[in-house]
Amino acid sequence: MSDSGEQQRDAAEQTAVPRHGRLPKRGAASTYLKLAASVVAVLAVSAASVVAYAAVDLVGSVKPGTELANEHLLDGVPDIGAMEDGLSFLLVGSDKRPLDGSFGDPEEDPGVLNDVNMLLHISQDHSHVEVVSFPRDMIVPVPECPDPVDPESGPLSAMSGVPLNSVLGHGGLGCVVATIEQLTGVKIPVAGVVEFKGVAALSEAVGGVEVCLADRVDDDYSGLHLDAGTHNISGYDALAFLRTRHGVGDGSDLGRIASQQAFMASLARTLQSDGTLNDPVKLYSIAKAVLSNMELSNALQDPTKLVAIARTLADVDLSKIAFVQYPTEYNEDRTEVLPSPSAEAVNVALRADQPLVIDPTAIDRSEFGTVAGPPAAPADPAAPPADGSAEAPPADTGATVPLPDDVTGITGDTVRCAKANEG
Repeated sequence: MSDSGEQQRDAAEQTAVPRHGRLPKRGAASTYLKLAASVVAVLAVSAASVVAYAAVDLVGSVKPGTELANEHLLDGVPDIGAMEDGLSFLLVGSDKRPLDGSFGDPEEDPGVLNDVNMLLHISQDHSHVEVVSFPRDMIVPVPECPDPVDPESGPLSAMSGVPLNSVLGHGGLGCVVATIEQLTGVKIPVAGVVEFKGVAALSEAVGGVEVCLADRVDDDYSGLHLDAGTHNISGYDALAFLRTRHGVGDGSDLGRIASQQAFMASLARTLQSDGTLNDPVKLYSIAKAVLSNMELSNALQDPTKLVAIARTLADVDLSKIAFVQYPTEYNEDRTEVLPSPSAEAVNVALRADQPLVIDPTAIDRSEFGTVAGPPAAPADPAAPPADGSAEAPPADTGATVPLPDDVTGITGDTVRCAKANEG
């Protein structure tokens, strides 16, 4: 090669622009940067490098979202407290079998069922929270829903009455949300689906949840085998406790709802007593478990909204967190489970952002477990004498009244010990 050729080559090498990987499209890059920045702001731990890693890790865990008809209600809302009539979030538990076969052969799966349906309502002033469980076998009407597989093909047809747990397989998460909205009249802007492994991961992220059993429970169907007494459970033990139906109560889905309510009440106590909701590291673990294991609606794709929802529970009085079973009854020939007339009282309270005040005698009559109240508080020297010589002031219940006595449940400060199924 000539000297002039070598000189030209050297000059080209010195002035060449380095080649980089292809940059993401502007829209996607902008979205990820906004998410990363918001997570960094929330997870303000000491080391900047740790914060940066956590932000990138959480953003990378976000799964594709599901569009909901009322998610626009969150547009421009600075925080949950600014949501008129409070915020309602639907949590759906799917029985979809993992592909690794850890919960049975996925090829033998009869279909995706939404066996758990819980509506979490946080009041606008954050003074009370309601968690309403809808029985999976309840017969409900289903409205027209967008086809999640082919949205351009037009809506899926409405149905006059089907078991609630068939709706997820019919039209996806958005259809379950639309069905509960139609049933209750409550607008739901956020929702999520959790599967088996997600439940296990969430229970581990909070460090386990304490549950109480009045008797030993052996249930080969769910894999729950625990002695009577109190246990701190997490992972697959927690999942088994939440899934067990044959092992507790009367062996029905209502017995399982009672166990789930006891678990959720204990979870609320755990989150408050351990300071989890004020611990950035634990909040990161919870956010990671949720984002990695749940299908979330679009408005929850931002991890800071997840953290904000969780942190609203930090200061709510446990006695103001009500776990309620949506009231149902059999039809005349006992072939279908339908909403009872008392269901409208629940609907009205939710729509009006009013507390669900459970009749204490309804709690005491629970056939699915024994109930104990919270630990006794120290005596108040200003309280009226116990012998009734002075009239006690009336209870401060605001404008609310107890629900009909067939609306059962517990509050967050109450311990329920599950009874074994003797059938």
